Amino acid sequence: MKVLISGGAGYIGSTVGSACLDAGITPIVLDSLVTGRREFTEGRAFYEGDIADGALVDRVFAEHPDIAAVVHCAALIIVPDSVADPVGYYRANVSKSLEFVGHLLRNGCGRLLFSSSGSIYAAGEDFSVTEESPIEPLSPYARTKAVCEGLFADIAATQPIRVLSLRYFNPVGADPEYRTGLQLRRPSHAVGKLIEAHTAGEPFRITGTDWPTRDGSGIRDHIHVWDLAAAHVAALRRFDDILHGPTRSTVINLGTGTGTTVRELADAFNSVVTPPVAVVETGPRPGDAAGAFTRSDRAKRLLGWEPRHSIADSIRSALRWAEIRDERLGDGDGENGDRGLPHA
Repeated sequence: MKVLISGGAGYIGSTVGSACLDAGITPIVLDSLVTGRREFTEGRAFYEGDIADGALVDRVFAEHPDIAAVVHCAALIIVPDSVADPVGYYRANVSKSLEFVGHLLRNGCGRLLFSSSGSIYAAGEDFSVTEESPIEPLSPYARTKAVCEGLFADIAATQPIRVLSLRYFNPVGADPEYRTGLQLRRPSHAVGKLIEAHTAGEPFRITGTDWPTRDGSGIRDHIHVWDLAAAHVAALRRFDDILHGPTRSTVINLGTGTGTTVRELADAFNSVVTPPVAVVETGPRPGDAAGAFTRSDRAKRLLGWEPRHSIADSIRSALRWAEIRDERLGDGDGENGDRGLPHA
């Protein structure tokens, strides 16, 4: 099987590509390298360019007529940037995705696996979400994901394409062979801040300790990126079993089922490093929220998928990637890479 991965030189897309290779699936990468890395395309068929470039997409399908499905990971992903530049985010994430699906239809591609986001949900009283939870995106970035899901579903309802959207929150770590990982040298997510504090010998700050969670700190759904990649492979394998007959589109959540509080994350980090990082408590930052995590019952039922890696496994993987990142990517500042994790 061949699959086209848009955004296949980015963090998620390249890791999905690695999982595909390991599963005997051939990834074809389409990426503009605006945030992706050329290093992550090594050993893979690679087309540099924009998903909205119809002539380029036509060439990809002409040269690979046996592409069976598309995994759509191409997107801008930084929440603060989306607030500062909503026009740019809607253009990149929505307008270009609409053009892209038109190109896929023209080329007879009938299967689209959309890498979406759990950030589109409104969390329940226990901070969990399911596929039936209300949609309430709180940033332009999150709204672009919700809009894309809607337009894909509308198109699939009457056009010869089916769409499966995978929604998840905070990926962590790298693939087991460290072929790919986070592009940014100093990521701004909590695991990145813990690694930075440990490296600098500085304390890690828990911002907000009065949230109505199990220990007062915020809760997030940190999941090993390799588990996410495995779910994408399972979705490709089971695509026709999930979407058949009148069912033209659906969504599946991917997560731990319990979430991890910031305090639990710091404890897990300190269980795998020496010396441990000192932890201090501070007030919440403007815009902070208690957080959310997703139930994944549907993923278990439809994909046969459950996360296999613990939060400690994810942290070990992130630590190892941080050690080798500069050597792997050949730069010291990460200016050409992603500036954080998607769906944070």
